[in-house]
Amino acid sequence: MKRLLICTGVLLAAATVLAAQQKPASPPVTEAASIGGKAITIAYSSPRVNGREGHLFGPGGRMSTDPHYPVWRAGANSATTLMTAADLEIAGLHVPAGTYTLFVDISDPDNWKLIVNKQTGEWGLKYDKSQDLGQVKMTMSKPPAMVENLKYTLVDNGGGSGSLTLAWENHAGSVAIRVK
Repeated sequence: MKRLLICTGVLLAAATVLAAQQKPASPPVTEAASIGGKAITIAYSSPRVNGREGHLFGPGGRMSTDPHYPVWRAGANSATTLMTAADLEIAGLHVPAGTYTLFVDISDPDNWKLIVNKQTGEWGLKYDKSQDLGQVKMTMSKPPAMVENLKYTLVDNGGGSGSLTLAWENHAGSVAIRVK
């Protein structure tokens, strides 16, 4: 009996160590850039396509089963957060310096709309339209290759302007950013 308890304890300890070493299904990622000398950061969790290519977006796709569809949290786990040290203009939308949650309207998989929401700190599944600062149309493109891990990219184009791009699976949406 004593041997059985020791073996069970060793197995549980090994399982705990192995579980701690495994990467999370949607690891946390931070994308940061300085645009016009001002810090802009996006914190999100990055889900994988994981064999669902061609089955994520559009009617009947995996994303359409979300209770808040067609609004998507544009990441996984806790809400995707935009932090800006300066006032921004995102595709014509004035965004004061501060912290916001990003959502994306994917009702038309080929014409996304970026939503900047004033509510922060939520898990990402609770979308309150009344908290929207606004939404803007994204410029859509098809990535050169399938994007396995959801990815945000911030690029400084010089002169106080830049871009924000969200890419996943066979879709990429971008918006222009200008530091005010």
